[in-house]
Amino acid sequence: MKLKHTALWSGVVAAALLLTACGGTGGEAGDAADARMPYRNMAGCVMEAEVSCTQDGAVWEATLQCDYVPEGETTVEVLAPETIAGVKAVLSDGEVELVYEDQCLNAGNLSSQEVSPMACLPQLMSALRDGWLLEESEEDWQETSCFRLTVDQTGEQNGKILSTLWLRQEDGTPLRGEIAVDGEIILTADFTSFSFYDTIENQE
Repeated sequence: MKLKHTALWSGVVAAALLLTACGGTGGEAGDAADARMPYRNMAGCVMEAEVSCTQDGAVWEATLQCDYVPEGETTVEVLAPETIAGVKAVLSDGEVELVYEDQCLNAGNLSSQEVSPMACLPQLMSALRDGWLLEESEEDWQETSCFRLTVDQTGEQNGKILSTLWLRQEDGTPLRGEIAVDGEIILTADFTSFSFYDTIENQE
């Protein structure tokens, strides 16, 4: 089947993910360091989230599943809405391909400044691992006690990319994520499930 591109989906085809930004720990205290340590040490993780953004006054929402592998091949698949379910992005070695019903579309090299909906979840994981800590606090999100972390992954062309995550104090898993570029929140993610690889292996 031929994949029809909307203006927004064309942006997804041109997806970009900042995985090579300068990393650092900033001046993080013990709580922030402890919260980020599982992400820095993980072999990988699997997650689902409701991702949304606004473009040209229209709200785009989708349920995404991501199998994230640091320094390896990461996949992101659309679960809903039905009209684009099954679209999959494969991110590896600075390149991204969109896969749709067994057809691969080369989406070109990744840019350090652009962030698309398909890149949202890997971007948040990369930020937790490598971003420079700017803010940390304890904050409730939807009546859940969380650690709130804001980290900087400024692009190679000086584009200001900030990721903010709310991690549950109970187990450190993400509840909410936001990505802002040059002071404007462009993507939000509400996590519905999350597991580290080692947690999955222990349950099998």
